[in-house]
Amino acid sequence: MSAATAFLLAGAACLLLQAALWVVALRVRNWSLVDPGWAACLVLTAGVYAAVLDGAPARRLALVAAVSLWGLRHVVLLLVHRVVGRPEEGRYVALRARWSAATFLGFFLAQGLLAALLSWPFLAVARHGGAGPAPLETAALALFVVAWAGEAVADRQLARWKADAGHRGRTCRAGLWAWSRHPNYFFEWLVWVAFALAATAAPGGAWAWLAAATMLALLLFVTGIPPAEAQALRSRGDDYRAYQREVSAFVPWPPRRGDRA
Repeated sequence: MSAATAFLLAGAACLLLQAALWVVALRVRNWSLVDPGWAACLVLTAGVYAAVLDGAPARRLALVAAVSLWGLRHVVLLLVHRVVGRPEEGRYVALRARWSAATFLGFFLAQGLLAALLSWPFLAVARHGGAGPAPLETAALALFVVAWAGEAVADRQLARWKADAGHRGRTCRAGLWAWSRHPNYFFEWLVWVAFALAATAAPGGAWAWLAAATMLALLLFVTGIPPAEAQALRSRGDDYRAYQREVSAFVPWPPRRGDRA
């Protein structure tokens, strides 16, 4: 199968999945379901490419394993913390007041389309038939392990902090959160850098860096840090303003005031 046909098939699969999730979200009255749907779409694209393209079997297997390990962790965490037995997340409550169900359908489908557009690294890896692993692929695997572990540690540290009722109204400064206000986003981006590195070893795979660049822009300026910090300021006020002054927004870095670390 050609790369173009595989891409169209993966895109169609993402749109179908998001349309089905929109129906479920409409019934359970929780639009937060779009978030685990996004991660599930990325896993789905990797599976489609591995199934229909003719790259080296070991590469296709490694692709599915890595993307599934990363993506399904997101799916489970998002379902547990935002959907199953949980009230609808605040930003979607606010959107519900302004958007119709049809508008939300467009939003769900747009998320599926974006996932397909960002899946180019997976497509490049799945169609690469050369001998390997190449040095870039080895480096990509090592970076992926570090990034996946870093993101998991950051999420775990934050969950432990939130589980302590005595921390209510206070900003997490535990572990990685003392060095970065968003260590989970930083390591998330490194995962995409690892995907781009792996794709660079394939013919034409350098285009995969556009996906990594797009994810960086989304995290820094659109769906990542801006809404997260706006919500933190609303809920924690001056405590979070002090945190902003002292701690790096993205790249882990020693805090400006060591006595608060």
